[in-house]
Amino acid sequence: MITIGIDVGGSATKIVAFDEQGRLRAPLFVRATDPVTSIYGALGRFTAENGVALSDIDRIMVTGAGAAFIGQELYGRPCSHVSEFESLGRGGLYLSKLDEAIVVSMGTGTALVYAKKEGGNEYLGGTGVGGGTLIGLSRELLGMDNPEHLSDLAKDGDLSRVDLRVSDLTGQKDQFGLPMNMTAANFGKVSDIADRADKALGLFNMVFETVGMLAVFAARSKGVKDIVLTGRLSTLDPASEVFEGLNRMFGVNFVIPVYSQFGTVIGAALSGRIDMKEG
Repeated sequence: MITIGIDVGGSATKIVAFDEQGRLRAPLFVRATDPVTSIYGALGRFTAENGVALSDIDRIMVTGAGAAFIGQELYGRPCSHVSEFESLGRGGLYLSKLDEAIVVSMGTGTALVYAKKEGGNEYLGGTGVGGGTLIGLSRELLGMDNPEHLSDLAKDGDLSRVDLRVSDLTGQKDQFGLPMNMTAANFGKVSDIADRADKALGLFNMVFETVGMLAVFAARSKGVKDIVLTGRLSTLDPASEVFEGLNRMFGVNFVIPVYSQFGTVIGAALSGRIDMKEG
């Protein structure tokens, strides 16, 4: 029998499954403005593409803001609701193969959880800065609202035309013991010659640095160095460069695992498997 996980977010629904042997089935991502439509569409598409009959599904674990639209069953199969933060922590540790970490969900907004394999998950808070910020500002500044297209545009960007760096304040002299390329002010030095690519890269840098610094502070408060990044934004090209830079500056370990965009929904599905074992 198969355990299904469904994460109903603000702009998309994600679905995964684990079979009886504990193997992860290929996750799916369905974008829809109406959560009810995306829920039923995601499950229908998943069963069709994976050759899964409804009778093969033992239970469905649902999480996310839109989970309230799902009752106690879906297509006649029993449903259980799982805390989004519990799902985030469990999924982040599973994907990263770590026993303890700060797990970050970069969705429409951003949430942070302190996760321990033995000891549960602690919600640490979050910020409204996230994918929604990136898309909203991109729409206003660049007339674009597709994250992948924005990422492609940002490849040719130059942050020196957008951001104010420490070196701009100190004249390349190390007066404060800070890296010269550290950002002093996002969009603090927008040049007249800054083009669309520069501004696109500046938007990514602002969002990722804001999220990254919150995660660094959270990691320090818990005495850990590992920070697992999940959510759709973590898969976009600018993420790896920005977070690798933060690794070097602050001595932490940002991890972007395979299937990072499915961290929360994987955690939800895993909750179903754990409940079955305990039962």
